[in-house]
Amino acid sequence: MKDTVNQLLEAAVAALQADGVLPSDQTFTPNVDNTRDKAHGDFATNIALATAKVAGKPPRQLAETIIDKLPASDAVAKVEIAGPGFINFFMSDASSFDIVRTIIESGEEFGRNDSGKGKSVQIEFVSANPTGPLHVGHGRGAAIGDCLARLLEANGYRVTREFYYNDAGAQIDNLALSVQARAKGMTPEDAAWPADGYRGDYIVDVANAYLANETVTADDREVTAKGDAEDLDAIKAFAVAYLRREQDLDLKAFGVEFDVYFLESSLYSDGKVEAAVHKLKDNGYTYEKDNALWLRTTEFGDDKDRVMRKSDGGYTYFLPDVAYHLDKWQRGFTTVINEQGADHHSTVTRVRAGLQALNTGIPEGWPDYVLHQMVLVTRSGVEVKLSKRAGSYVTLRDLIDEVGRDATRFFLAARRVDSQLTFDIDLARSQTNENPVYYVQYAHARICSMLRKLNDLGVAIAPQDFANKLDGLELEEERDLANRLAQYPELITNAATQREPHHITHYLRDLAGQFHTYYNAHKVLVDDVDTRDARVALCLAVKQVLVNGLELIGVSAPEEM
Repeated sequence: MKDTVNQLLEAAVAALQADGVLPSDQTFTPNVDNTRDKAHGDFATNIALATAKVAGKPPRQLAETIIDKLPASDAVAKVEIAGPGFINFFMSDASSFDIVRTIIESGEEFGRNDSGKGKSVQIEFVSANPTGPLHVGHGRGAAIGDCLARLLEANGYRVTREFYYNDAGAQIDNLALSVQARAKGMTPEDAAWPADGYRGDYIVDVANAYLANETVTADDREVTAKGDAEDLDAIKAFAVAYLRREQDLDLKAFGVEFDVYFLESSLYSDGKVEAAVHKLKDNGYTYEKDNALWLRTTEFGDDKDRVMRKSDGGYTYFLPDVAYHLDKWQRGFTTVINEQGADHHSTVTRVRAGLQALNTGIPEGWPDYVLHQMVLVTRSGVEVKLSKRAGSYVTLRDLIDEVGRDATRFFLAARRVDSQLTFDIDLARSQTNENPVYYVQYAHARICSMLRKLNDLGVAIAPQDFANKLDGLELEEERDLANRLAQYPELITNAATQREPHHITHYLRDLAGQFHTYYNAHKVLVDDVDTRDARVALCLAVKQVLVNGLELIGVSAPEEM
């Protein structure tokens, strides 16, 4: 319906340009929005206010002229001028319910578009260090990153999901030392335990598997343990592979898979880190100070210059990050989204500065970042802080085991990424209307139950057969429900453009609430066949949008609950 209003306004504007009322050498794009108050119609535009100055007319007078130039349309019941010059459109019942037919005919394609056709996007998310189980923060990143990928795919983009493994550096060394200590029979209480060692029970599992000469496969790469507690390099290789496999299993349980697994260590073995250093030196953006190599990131907006190579000869995390993103650019990804925790905020400016210093044609402000805030897990109103397996944090697997994949994914995607999220385990487990995922899934299950009853009455359930049986829709609640359904395609576009998947969960909750209110007040399987079939058609459209929306956040649509 909004497209119809846009087309009518564009025709009116073109007519005014032909008449000389508006300049013909300028482009005027109508801004059409849904009204908040239905007393003001279904849609409103400020086109008269926006163009009054160039037209040399008062906004209300220009609004009258625009209305006079609107082509006739059965989709519009009436048009009114409001306030200083807003134009309000009241759509006809027939046009309001056309969306029901469109949804039924489009099926799973409803809401999807090809605005990103031919364009590639890479999304890097999770990217946890392979030093332990995934925690709930990684889970939030997985939920947001995967939802973004699904949203962009729904807008026609070719999406590559990438996981970056920090399998080099001090933390990996500490992991190897921790596993070695366990392999030698030590515990964290022993005086000889590594100062920065990992204390979770999972280290025991890794050590036992290593001593048992197990073989593990991660990302199609096989590593066999040597069983030698003195071979620290062998322990390191095995421990990284073991924990990468465990993280991969957790992600598969969460319904998240990746197209590319990129190892930080490959940046060193392939010479890409050194190549980046030489390029930065050649461009004149480095200098030596205190036996360290610095990059002049302040020349690109950073608050201070950054160390690339420390005095001990080791590189900071900043440098391989720059080399890694250069590799992304060289792989042809002109649009890259990094979904990371808010603790990575300080890396945004320095990575972008490093990329600019390379002077390879990478645009300013590349790549994009989506940074999520922390997750607080509670049970009975009290924060849950520890997992026996991890030793110091709540794991993603803990949540999945407690409340299931659907609730975990829905809850972790349900808030703005820049807002702290409280994950209430009791609420996520509850089967009440207060639980948003239960509330949404129950709406779908109720429709399926109604369809089974219809089938028991001997009526075949072929959605296409109901697509044109809409004459029986006449209630205001039915019109409002249809209008809510009509908002879905624009929601998909905006949520992807704004990088805000939480809009999907909010929309689904609102749609489910509207449906439950309607279904509780009005019987669907009434005796009058025309009314019954029309209401069934409306329910089928609601069911399809619920399925489509839940798929975008990786949540199932159960037929029974």
